[in-house]
Amino acid sequence: MIGQVSSSETQKQIDQTVWKPFQKAYEALDAVSLNAIYADEVLRVTPEGIDTKNVFKSKNVERLKASKESNTQIKLDFWFDSRHTNDDTSYEVGFYKIGITADSKTQYLYGQFHIVLKKINGIWKITQDWDTTTINGKPITKEDFEKKNSLRF
Repeated sequence: MIGQVSSSETQKQIDQTVWKPFQKAYEALDAVSLNAIYADEVLRVTPEGIDTKNVFKSKNVERLKASKESNTQIKLDFWFDSRHTNDDTSYEVGFYKIGITADSKTQYLYGQFHIVLKKINGIWKITQDWDTTTINGKPITKEDFEKKNSLRF
């Protein structure tokens, strides 16, 4: 086997230094803190294409600023389907639910993510971020998300 299966101590460290701050920044609409969780060089892949120039970071700033200005609230929940970690790299796959509340109406978006984290100068950073709202051409649904409980930090 290449590398080692995730150790609980390393996973706890990643949860506290990456995922808890990620969720907090996303829900607070804090693009500066959110973008700081990513490495300087990131491969970001979405259904819209591949971003190797960190364009997504400026889009985070614009999108979250617009959400603040319109009094939109965001709630992010997620869980991991698999996590494989060694001393300096972690590959993490999971599902997310984003609740977007605007004008007293809440819309939910569901998706799957594949994230690669690298330990850079002693700090875990996201270096690859891929997500989608479909699997095999079928939309990811509430039922897919509810197969496991959301993480609580």
